[in-house]
Amino acid sequence: MLITGGSDGIMGGVQRGAGRAHSFALNIRLPSEQRVNEVIEGDPKLVTLNYFFTRKLSFVKEAHAFALLPGGFGTMDEAFEVLTLMQTGKARIVPVVLLDQPRGKYWEAWMQFLTERLLKFGFISEEDFAFFKIKHSAQDAAAEITQFYKVFHSARWVGERFFIRLNRSLSNEALIDLNNHFTDILSAGEIVQRTAIPKENDELETLDLPRLIFTPVRTRFGRFRQLIDAINSSPTT
Repeated sequence: MLITGGSDGIMGGVQRGAGRAHSFALNIRLPSEQRVNEVIEGDPKLVTLNYFFTRKLSFVKEAHAFALLPGGFGTMDEAFEVLTLMQTGKARIVPVVLLDQPRGKYWEAWMQFLTERLLKFGFISEEDFAFFKIKHSAQDAAAEITQFYKVFHSARWVGERFFIRLNRSLSNEALIDLNNHFTDILSAGEIVQRTAIPKENDELETLDLPRLIFTPVRTRFGRFRQLIDAINSSPTT
């Protein structure tokens, strides 16, 4: 399923590609009438909201990946919203793809601003750049999203421990490698691989999936994203 803001242009193109049956849209009431694209117009999966903050909340709550394309204040607002929520642990980590046309420089210029005005003065960390990837074709954007879910399935907290559910078990060598490279985000113990625990009985659809379990430092969520990338590149059994 694909969800957009419901307008025309790129958003309309997205929903024409997905088709009406596979489209959701969150439109916004504006002083000047905003056109709803013809694919989703009149569909019960079109929701019109009064406020931008409720629209962004709904996007973040429902989406398992984000693709952002060049735009104005609204694009920046939505980009920084989702990045801030992941950086602070207020939202689950999902792939964020910044998509531009071939040889386009929109996101590279944005990245230069982040580097020279935020990273340089210590307002963000180098690892925060792991939250997003810049791509220049729809095919590469789709590949980035599918790669994110290659081995990684989902994650949740159980008390102070973080549980990463996997589509396939990792090899013993991969587990050793992860522990060697990510000791800096462990507040105690090590990363272990095991099956579900009794406290997870409310997650019936994922009970059979293997898990990585560890007790992390809750201030290094950019490193969590790097850990997910490492998991997806690790050998499995």
